[in-house]
Amino acid sequence: MTNPCPGNLPLELVGHTTQTVQKRGWSGLKNGELLRRASAEFDVFVTGDQNLEFQQNTAGLSIAVVVLIAVNSRIETLRSLIPELLKAIESIDPGQLIRVRA
Repeated sequence: MTNPCPGNLPLELVGHTTQTVQKRGWSGLKNGELLRRASAEFDVFVTGDQNLEFQQNTAGLSIAVVVLIAVNSRIETLRSLIPELLKAIESIDPGQLIRVRA
């Protein structure tokens, strides 16, 4: 499974092929275009953008979305979400959105 992920989180997702939005050169894209591009290459989109679900309808997409809900985006904080994130990645279906909280 391939996932674009925030920050240093890809290093923590052992067993998954990951990529950051920044490394793909997609940093300046609006959410709609970002999801369209990601859906052409990835199975799951992992984001810390808690507004994405209110701005985009993910139901018709061929990519699944996992929204990380944490007090900040520091890797030390996000590490606590990894067990639930991995469960979400394994069970999520295209077009579905799952929130993962600390």
